[in-house]
Amino acid sequence: MRIIAGEWRGRKIDAPAGLATRPTTDRLRETLFSMLVSRLGSFEDLTVADLFAGSGALGFEALSRGAASVTFVDQAKAATDAIRANAARLGATDRIRVIPGSGLSLPSGGAFDLILADPPYAAGSGSAVVDAVIGAGWLASGGLMSVETARGDEVDPGDLDLIARRSVGRAALTILRRP
Repeated sequence: MRIIAGEWRGRKIDAPAGLATRPTTDRLRETLFSMLVSRLGSFEDLTVADLFAGSGALGFEALSRGAASVTFVDQAKAATDAIRANAARLGATDRIRVIPGSGLSLPSGGAFDLILADPPYAAGSGSAVVDAVIGAGWLASGGLMSVETARGDEVDPGDLDLIARRSVGRAALTILRRP
């Protein structure tokens, strides 16, 4: 897996070994970041959270494009180890924070400009992560949240505004904004 654009374009990112992690495909990442760029203009100085981070590919893509920092959340030790190793290889250890735990049990506070969530493909998982983010107060006013789900699994936006939804292969991307 490689970073698509920005400072680290073409640099390799390693995924955790085994079948527990489902990395976001290059095509889906390209679509997601194109959708985000058209709405954000730039990633410069954004604070980002990458939930169910796996390899950290989404968060590292945001860092490569100019985000100030990324907080990665994943409960699998293999994933958090891979994120730390990828950050060291990219020289980004000072711009990341790793929280071992579930993206559905977030500590209070945070207020991120952008949240990238890729929960396991299970019915209702996208809506559950939206509820967790709202409950923990993780999304800043005006901030965006992307949620990747299985195609056909609708995401309930809760108190957030639905900005866009697009299907790509067997996945769906939902973009939400906090008013």
